[in-house]
Amino acid sequence: MCQDDARLGRRALFVTGAAAALTLSGVSFASAADGHEQQTRTARGTLPAGSPDFVYVPVDVPPGVREFRVSYTYDRPAVPAGTPGNALDVGVFDERGTELGGEGFRGWSGGARTEFFVRADEATPGYVAGPVREGTWHVALGPYTVAPQGLAYELTITLTFGEQGEAVAPAYPPERARGRGRAWYRGDCHLHSWHSDGRRTPAEIGALARAAGLDFVNTSEHNTHAGHGAWAEVAGDDLLVLLGEEVTTRNGHVLALGTDPGTFVDWRYRARDNRFGRFARRIRRAGGLVVPAHPHATCVGCGWRFGFGEADAVEVWNGPYTPDDEVALADWDAMLAAGAREGRKDWIPAMGNSDAHRDPDPVGSPQTVVLADDLTRDDILAGIRAGRSYVAESSRVSLTFTATDGRGERAGIGERLKADREAPVSVRLEVRGAPRCTVRFVTDQGVLFTSAPLPVAGAGVVEWRTTPSYAAYVRAEVRHEVAAGPVPGALAAFTNPVFLGRN
Repeated sequence: MCQDDARLGRRALFVTGAAAALTLSGVSFASAADGHEQQTRTARGTLPAGSPDFVYVPVDVPPGVREFRVSYTYDRPAVPAGTPGNALDVGVFDERGTELGGEGFRGWSGGARTEFFVRADEATPGYVAGPVREGTWHVALGPYTVAPQGLAYELTITLTFGEQGEAVAPAYPPERARGRGRAWYRGDCHLHSWHSDGRRTPAEIGALARAAGLDFVNTSEHNTHAGHGAWAEVAGDDLLVLLGEEVTTRNGHVLALGTDPGTFVDWRYRARDNRFGRFARRIRRAGGLVVPAHPHATCVGCGWRFGFGEADAVEVWNGPYTPDDEVALADWDAMLAAGAREGRKDWIPAMGNSDAHRDPDPVGSPQTVVLADDLTRDDILAGIRAGRSYVAESSRVSLTFTATDGRGERAGIGERLKADREAPVSVRLEVRGAPRCTVRFVTDQGVLFTSAPLPVAGAGVVEWRTTPSYAAYVRAEVRHEVAAGPVPGALAAFTNPVFLGRN
């Protein structure tokens, strides 16, 4: 085995069409003619604080390579309290290049793994199996955070020569499951397996989804589509598997929900680069929905900075209900109210998902419950896009929410009751599975009704009367008890709005 140290001295800073990137001097390998079946090179360097978002290490791959393998380490010096330490992500692009939205992407594991390989017949989860072709490949480093002392790293790149393995065509899950016709279907659209930074296999997630009473799930690995072909055996008559990606930029995360199999959506841009619209359109061209995830999360790079002009829905509730979810709910409601004041007919529906990664993260808590014509990809996405949905903390909670006028006309969640401005409207919520919870009816004017606690049995009916002139829309919240004080309890469930009035 050949071992060299590649000192990376010459550096070039350039713009890739989005975020600034740093390209270092390259790593070269001899051809297979020298008799070595395997060759290894080591590249070392230090990235200073304030480094670009992406740093590329070119690797010249000679002909005859069967496997491309990388391992890496980096230092983690002590830092003062409140100061981010070192965190370094990794991935790879093949000889087709690193162009934004190009075809060269071959995988990304973020900071979840310390090594990966790519072969024609197999690849590390998160990476795309396929031939290792001659040309300049690029190991992509993502200095997520850099300590004041800098980030010292070491890359070990190993090429194994020999005949390429036989490529295996991926099998994708079907776009239809055995549904119940037009009905309410439960799903969790934000999940992570070991194909990104999760710790569960797709099969384990499928078992947990079924145990949680779900009818559908959506795959959402960070910045990779490589796991799409791993879900065919998880799907079944009782579980629809949609395919997608969590596009994890430095200015927020967005779910590409229900895209065509094999769709990759690039993430290497910030809000200031004005590139998000291009990739939102790519999601929609691939048949999917654009759903900003946990828009007010406090983790580094998680807060949403791209605005909601391209959003088809927004993830208001993410995992266990916490203060950032309360802020997201209030922000979403403010968007609804602003739209009502301006007379807009377009609005952004809300949804909730678990974002489960590993034990003990529960799958299906929360879950989005969608009224769809059947259990198919197109019907589920149409229901989410139309806002015919509510969010519940588990399958134990179910809601029926309607508004009815004096003529007997009725509208449900996500619909409009076309009643005159002063016409009396009766709003009715049926609740099951929410013991001692309180119901609130929220309108464009704020919270206008709060019920007494529901019975210990958890079932009840709450009614309220209003007019379209008093409430342009009504949505329902079901909240747990709180010990004391004016702060509302954590959500057990909430609905998208029913709109009132002819406009």
